[in-house]
Amino acid sequence: MANNNRNQNNNGKMTVQEAGRKGGEATSNNHNQEFYQEIGRKGGEASNGNNQNNNGNNNGGKMSREEAGRKGGEASRRNNNNNNNNN
Repeated sequence: MANNNRNQNNNGKMTVQEAGRKGGEATSNNHNQEFYQEIGRKGGEASNGNNQNNNGNNNGGKMSREEAGRKGGEASRRNNNNNNNNN
């Protein structure tokens, strides 16, 4: 009910945050862990190490695309398992 009130206060429009959340959930429901690992791997290959800073450390304090894909796949699997347990 809280979501309905928030949407009504915004002239029936969805906030950017709500749209992002819904899109992420839909994508998570449509793809499995391997999908996220593969796009992470492809992103890492596409960057080809071009993100290096002056110290030679190529992550600049950020996680790699491959790691992000792996974590996304794990989160997706956990969410799908939780959704299946709730049904």
